[in-house]
Amino acid sequence: MLGRTKAALAGACAIIFAGALQAATPTPIFLAKAGASDLYERQASQLVLSSTHDKQIRDFASEMIRDHTKSTQMVKSAAMRSGLHPRPPMLDRAQQGMLAALRRAHGADRDRKYLDQQRSAHNQALGLMQDYAASGSAPALRKAAADIAPVVQHHIDMLSRIR
Repeated sequence: MLGRTKAALAGACAIIFAGALQAATPTPIFLAKAGASDLYERQASQLVLSSTHDKQIRDFASEMIRDHTKSTQMVKSAAMRSGLHPRPPMLDRAQQGMLAALRRAHGADRDRKYLDQQRSAHNQALGLMQDYAASGSAPALRKAAADIAPVVQHHIDMLSRIR
């Protein structure tokens, strides 16, 4: 009986461990998603800065450009220290669609779309950073992700205070 219990426990541990390994975001995917996320943030923020008259949105968008430029550099430097050479970031299809929707919108409608998109994008970015910080395979990138996550959380907090 004790032998079966140990075997069952060992099997359960193996299943849990295998699941944890599968949950880890592969480094190349992390690099692509992190780069695309920052690129989207900068482009969306530059677009809204060209048209908004809302001071809170202007201040937020300016901070997004500054912070996401910095996080791009942090990830790129960490990748290089890890012996990796990330490709230039490219927006995914969803991000391209969000930018297109912002370009089509005007005035207060653009501002609303921007804020809605920012909430969604930052929640995804926070999950990406937290996941990689917890289980990524490159130590320098794990540290960068851990350092970036609180900044992304700060952005989410800022968004909750805008209108």
